[in-house]
Amino acid sequence: MEHQAMLHRSIFGGGVQFLLGPHMGMNEHNHSLISITKSRFFSKHLISQRKCFKSSISCSSEKLNGPHERKENTAKVIYSVAPAMGHNKEAHPECSSRVPAIVNALEKLELTPKFRGSEIVQLQNFRTATAEDIASVHTKSYIFGLEKAMEQASEQGIIHIDGSGPTYATSTTFNESLIAAGAGLSLVDSVVEASKTSENPPVGFALIRPPGHHAVPKGPMGFCVFGNVAIAARYAQRVHGLKRVFIIDFDVHHGNGTNDAFYDDPDIFFLSTHQDGSYPGTGKIDNIGHGDGEGATLNLPLAGGSGDIAMRTVFHQVIVPSAQRFNPDIILVSAGYDGHVLDPLANFQFTTGTYYMLASSIKQLAKELCGGRCVFFLEGGYNLKSLSNSVAESFRAFIGEKSMATQLDEFGFLYDEPSFKVKQAIDRIKHLHSL
Repeated sequence: MEHQAMLHRSIFGGGVQFLLGPHMGMNEHNHSLISITKSRFFSKHLISQRKCFKSSISCSSEKLNGPHERKENTAKVIYSVAPAMGHNKEAHPECSSRVPAIVNALEKLELTPKFRGSEIVQLQNFRTATAEDIASVHTKSYIFGLEKAMEQASEQGIIHIDGSGPTYATSTTFNESLIAAGAGLSLVDSVVEASKTSENPPVGFALIRPPGHHAVPKGPMGFCVFGNVAIAARYAQRVHGLKRVFIIDFDVHHGNGTNDAFYDDPDIFFLSTHQDGSYPGTGKIDNIGHGDGEGATLNLPLAGGSGDIAMRTVFHQVIVPSAQRFNPDIILVSAGYDGHVLDPLANFQFTTGTYYMLASSIKQLAKELCGGRCVFFLEGGYNLKSLSNSVAESFRAFIGEKSMATQLDEFGFLYDEPSFKVKQAIDRIKHLHSL
């Protein structure tokens, strides 16, 4: 316990320090603390740098024009792919196999531009995030520290950058995290631009990693490096003048990083559904915001075993009225697929059909409230099969195609949901938030 307390202070206390472990894990007798005092992050050379990696993705800061813009205006879904192949630790739940598994499933199920023409568009050109983008949510000391830690990662292969959970980094993590955040921001650009000329702009989906909703302003946490959704929310406000941002987080774990970033902000409404008592233990039902932001945070912990019935009820009785009252200019979604019954890291029993319902319902909500402006960001999901199928079902929902979930799921292992506990939680939320 003493060692764990030291780790927590070293990362989140006064200055930013990273506890670096050897390749195979932490060794409490052989570690080194690197204190970060300077950074090259804000140098013009790094800011203008555009890293590309071996994949079908072309990374560029240039805006799309001509035929690409016309495709976006007629598309039903537009997605970006940033798999962070160098940010990898074998046998770790959050490994480099995740995004490729999704991409392969989309291809196999014929949900790519190759098969769907202009209905589905992959954003081939996107920029990396800049210093200004990241610093809109995270402290400069954290950004500087992570960049500097890449030198140590180059020497050791894998380092551990989070004392409260197994969050790792490799020598490519910093740049690949910038690419991931930038891929999401570029989708915000595309969706917002399309909404200016179309009543039915495409839904955006950032198939990116590392995930982001656990990353707090002062540091990394829970597999997450930069808060991709939080950064996109600030970007939508700063660049596009979209004042009111509604964030839905349906990952099975509480998005504590996003929660903390906007806890006193009345213009960004953060709504999280998550498994009660699961990692990281935050997101209590009476955490509703602070100061001017009181009431603009809604945390709904649900009992283990909650499934499709619970999520449908929550959507219609909690999410819809909250969004209608807030009246957002854009909806952003932390799309975690680790609530699936097959996922190894939690105890919900969502089926693939649950995610079809969520995608379809959120798209409709965005159409009714904010001109269809909506972007999904990949968060958790660690069973590659259920993750891939669930994202594919989300794509089907976006294009208005019938669900294939019954062909993808086996229902023999489902059990009765804790309906009474779910009702109790919903009733309390309605009272707290006057819904």
